[in-house]
Amino acid sequence: MIVVDTHCHLADAKLRGDVKGVLARAAEAGVARMISVGAIGPIENDRLTVEIAERHPNVFAAVGVHPHDAKDCTRERIAELRELAKSARVVAIGESGLDFHYLHSPTEAQEEALRRHLELAAELNKPIVIHCRDGERRVVDIVREIGKPPRGGVIHCFTGDTAAAREFLALGFCISFSGILTFKNAAQIRDAATIVPADRIMVETDAPYLAPEPYRGKRNEPAFVIRTLETLAQLRETDTESLGAQIATNASRLFGLPE
Repeated sequence: MIVVDTHCHLADAKLRGDVKGVLARAAEAGVARMISVGAIGPIENDRLTVEIAERHPNVFAAVGVHPHDAKDCTRERIAELRELAKSARVVAIGESGLDFHYLHSPTEAQEEALRRHLELAAELNKPIVIHCRDGERRVVDIVREIGKPPRGGVIHCFTGDTAAAREFLALGFCISFSGILTFKNAAQIRDAATIVPADRIMVETDAPYLAPEPYRGKRNEPAFVIRTLETLAQLRETDTESLGAQIATNASRLFGLPE
């Protein structure tokens, strides 16, 4: 079975000291490739993310500024991301977006950071990874204002309903589902998972966060993406192996991964 974890954070403090072990367990579980996202915290996390990807052939990187840190998304920070993105191992820009649930950065700062990331992704001809929580309407508005990058993008860790999914799909985005899909209180997300076209669907861990059942509450890691994939296959009334292969194809297309 071919499986791709399309969004994890290997440079996170909870994982960075155990990267070799994490990758070994992922390989044992059948996870062939991972997209490791920097973005959270200072620029050093992005640098370390790129370094990890450069050391491990099955790991690719995305660099950006998380919405929680959007207040720190200066022009200088964007310039640093542009420089990091020169690495052949950087396959996407992000995660950027809007998180109106926690509001760790002001609304205006988040919206301006998203605009800058959309522009950077277009400039560098890379897809964008978008984080969206309780901000679906504004994400759609800003994408329409700035334009979707030519290489497209993915709404990671989707937490909206079917109406939001349809809006993102109409804009041309892929939609990725995390371990939240396995939670008992995720009925609207499970409903949305059934309407995403096969060529637009993805799966992720968001490790070390959001471990799926039965690991909920523990440190998440890429090996656990199998549990979410199994739930997604059940919801879509297909088998895990063929869905995993389809998602691998989707990830390769979006991120331009080598054969």
